Amino acid sequence: MASRLMDYFNKQPRLGVLSTANKEGKVDAAVFGSPMMVDEKTVVMGLGKNRTSAYLQENPNAVFTIVESGETIMDWKGLRVYLMMKEYATSGEMLDNYRKQIAGVAGEDAAAMIHAAVTFEVGEVRPLVDMGQGWEQSI
Repeated sequence: MASRLMDYFNKQPRLGVLSTANKEGKVDAAVFGSPMMVDEKTVVMGLGKNRTSAYLQENPNAVFTIVESGETIMDWKGLRVYLMMKEYATSGEMLDNYRKQIAGVAGEDAAAMIHAAVTFEVGEVRPLVDMGQGWEQSI
């Protein structure tokens, strides 16, 4: 199942939304295309200096929602991947390597906008629409 989850998570193109909340519970949601699952329990991504970044400094919990539209709402596919931030690097090898990777895909300007490289641990995976079927049947 881990390889199936990684394949689905990393499939491109995809629409993904990272939801975060600050320490007071004020929520934020932002569209991201760059998060990558590097093993069955680890997601990495780059962040600018923005609300998402600030909220993660206060509260390390997040949800990455992947959505694939279908003909009808019942045909839509996707996952909710619950995450816990483990590392937030604003300098060093992890950030340098991530910027190099983004530069190769999206260009130097995109790489320069990355303020931090972030590592998350996957805690739970749920279907986009949970009818008790388990995430495996929802992709």
